[in-house]
Amino acid sequence: MSLKAFAAKIFANRIAKKTKKWVDQPVKTQQKVFNHLVAQGKGTVFGKDHQFENIRSHQDFVARVPIRDYEELKGYVQQIIDGKQDVLWPGKPIYFAKTSGTTSGAKYIPITKPSIKNQVEASRNAILNYIHETGNADFVDGRMIFLQGSPELEEKNGIKLGRLSGISAHYVPNYLQKNRLPSWETNCIEDWETKVDKIVEETEKENMSVIAGIPSWVQMYFEKLNAKTGKKVGELFKEFQLFIYGGVNYEPYRAKFENLIGRKVDSIELFPASEGFFAYQNSQKEKGMLLLLDAGIFYEFVKADEFFDENPKRLTIADVELGVDYAMVISTDAGLWGYNLGDTVRFVSKNPYKIVVSGRIKHFISAFGEHVIAKEVEEALRLAVEQTDALVNEFTVAPQTNPAEGELPYHEWFIEFEREPTDMKKFQGIMEESMKQQNSYYFDLIDGNILQTLKISSIKPNGFQDYMKSIGKLGGQNKVQRLANDRKVADGLQPFKIS
Repeated sequence: MSLKAFAAKIFANRIAKKTKKWVDQPVKTQQKVFNHLVAQGKGTVFGKDHQFENIRSHQDFVARVPIRDYEELKGYVQQIIDGKQDVLWPGKPIYFAKTSGTTSGAKYIPITKPSIKNQVEASRNAILNYIHETGNADFVDGRMIFLQGSPELEEKNGIKLGRLSGISAHYVPNYLQKNRLPSWETNCIEDWETKVDKIVEETEKENMSVIAGIPSWVQMYFEKLNAKTGKKVGELFKEFQLFIYGGVNYEPYRAKFENLIGRKVDSIELFPASEGFFAYQNSQKEKGMLLLLDAGIFYEFVKADEFFDENPKRLTIADVELGVDYAMVISTDAGLWGYNLGDTVRFVSKNPYKIVVSGRIKHFISAFGEHVIAKEVEEALRLAVEQTDALVNEFTVAPQTNPAEGELPYHEWFIEFEREPTDMKKFQGIMEESMKQQNSYYFDLIDGNILQTLKISSIKPNGFQDYMKSIGKLGGQNKVQRLANDRKVADGLQPFKIS
């Protein structure tokens, strides 16, 4: 064992003890975070507007701070951009994380000194937790690659601006820098395809032990490696031991990745976002990610099926139930208050508190009252792949509300197959059965002849990449939307369908 691996094990044990302290006191930990945030926010513009000086409890907070999304917080962000101090958090943020916008262009999410510290420590602790659990630290001596956005930052009125993954690149500790790929120059390439080609060039002869990134873009990297070398990734990188990912559910990609790698490797799922680092997988044996309760974030949870009610009940960590889909609402040390993250989560454990991401509060299909969420379509596809010989690269689902004359409406699945099932009817049937079992509303609509069974539209090889490229969202933190209640993505995919 190298000195670096030995030191990593000692550090991992220390962090594990520190983690256990707050894991053992979840409610108390969150109360402490809540009190700290409110105290810090009192003197800000937002705090004065919302009478923080009168907040003594969560009930007081709920009465004064409504749930809001970015569009409703935008006025405060604009004040910061205009140069004002103490708007959402004391002082000024040190960065803006630029993310894809919704209705009005790009979003600028503030990042403060304490919030970036929590982001960096959470990503570090995810790896240290893995070392503590498995005893495996040899990978720290190998090469590591993080597929991410450009680290080159712009400036907006004195505040640095960039993608979160690009900002994070400035916080890689010195002891990892010499092991880390790609080079700074390659990381700065904006065009994603050019960048991945260059990354392949830089890494194909290296001893890669850790690979990290959003699954869809790591898949592109693996495919290019395979095309260039003719080797499976696990054969090419004999020391490849750990895959770290986040951003989307890995299950739809698992079979394809195992095929591309050629052997099994351990993986760690992360739940990071520009707004904060919320959870990481803390066990190779159990499902779910440990919710980070001491990382400068106070969590509230609203039942997903009540979220759009006039005054939905806002629960704290003490009140959540297992197996229920909740919209996650956050207040953070970056000055986000009662902020609707847009993600839905489901608790799979309360000792410790562990979650899975079940979808997006806006990403659902309910054109006919079926309330279908991402977790359901991902599970249906996973079962179909598992029970047939198919391999899937990418997919999305949309409602067809205007079918051909004489037909009933249906859900249209756009699937890019790496390998089509030999029996497409069987594949389709497995998915249909799974959807009916998981979602009683969907079952009733099919049973009542309101909907017909789902249909599959096959997409050409690399069709999803070409679609993302056509809308200017190829690479980085951009992800294919799993499902939508409209036909916007579906219409954009029409040129890439196999007729």
